[in-house]
Amino acid sequence: MHSVIREGAFDTGPYSEAAAIELYRDMVRTRRFDDRAIALQRRGWMSGYPPFRGQEAAQVGAAHAMSTDDWLFPTYRSNAVQIARGVPMSDILAFRRGMPEYTSEHEIPIFPQAVPIATQIPHATGAAMARDYRGNEEAMVVCFGDGATSEGDFHEGLNFAGVFDAPVVFFCENNGWAISHPTARQTAAASIAAKADAYGIEAVQVDGNDPLAVRETVESAIADAKAGTAVLVEALTYRQGAHTTADDPSRYRDDESDLPAWRTRDPLDRYREYLLEGGVLSTATIDDIDEAADAELSAAVQTVESLPEPNPSELFTHAYASPTMAVDRSEREFRTDHSG
Repeated sequence: MHSVIREGAFDTGPYSEAAAIELYRDMVRTRRFDDRAIALQRRGWMSGYPPFRGQEAAQVGAAHAMSTDDWLFPTYRSNAVQIARGVPMSDILAFRRGMPEYTSEHEIPIFPQAVPIATQIPHATGAAMARDYRGNEEAMVVCFGDGATSEGDFHEGLNFAGVFDAPVVFFCENNGWAISHPTARQTAAASIAAKADAYGIEAVQVDGNDPLAVRETVESAIADAKAGTAVLVEALTYRQGAHTTADDPSRYRDDESDLPAWRTRDPLDRYREYLLEGGVLSTATIDDIDEAADAELSAAVQTVESLPEPNPSELFTHAYASPTMAVDRSEREFRTDHSG
């Protein structure tokens, strides 16, 4: 398993000190986003939210590994990787308020986040195969959790990628829990990464709480994918909070004794201390980053609150290119029920 921080002496790997600070900056931005999103949901500002606290290093590291043209296929918990990739915070908050997923104008190559478990995996493989047919140069990076590996979509996506040498990186954030089920209940295999052998693709495990290691690992995986070998990356991290704001983890999780301390420790605290001890980060820079993140969040909330309320009838508009009889019937029923 690849790790940088746990190897002892201070080392930012192949990255400059400025690049190391940028990783920290995005980890702070996304942590602040997650905290604010939970607070907003708790006061009824939005109906539900999937926290990612504890997984910032994995997601931010992966985002920084991608080139401008690489495509991202996010899942519903991939808010940190989207923000670090350049998606405005207001877009993600607006989506959680029932608005179109991308209310801003941007040219980030990204698919809509997938809420059904694992459906984005064959989508990413198909897009990667299309890339090959067209002779393009980009790679596809698809994000999912360990629970997604129990779905058929996971196996189908990896099998096609292996057979057709699709340029795709399968980025699994193994956060220890698939809702209430620990990883040991998901698979009897020694690891998620071990599953790659069945499909003839490469695999690597990485310390998912080390953003430097994640970035380096995913960069290498993307290079391999572009050269014709799909790669499964298993980032070992930990979900500190609930599966969603509708979940109560205290009902199924008592402690973290079955996982090593490096995996359950807060990745933001760990990385901050690492940079401070290495003389890369100062307390003044930390304060500046915190202040800027809070200001960005406040502006994002104001932007969303200034948007017009979504029209529920738009649910039917883009379901199909040409509405089916069932969609037309549902829309008529909806209008009848809401006509008063």
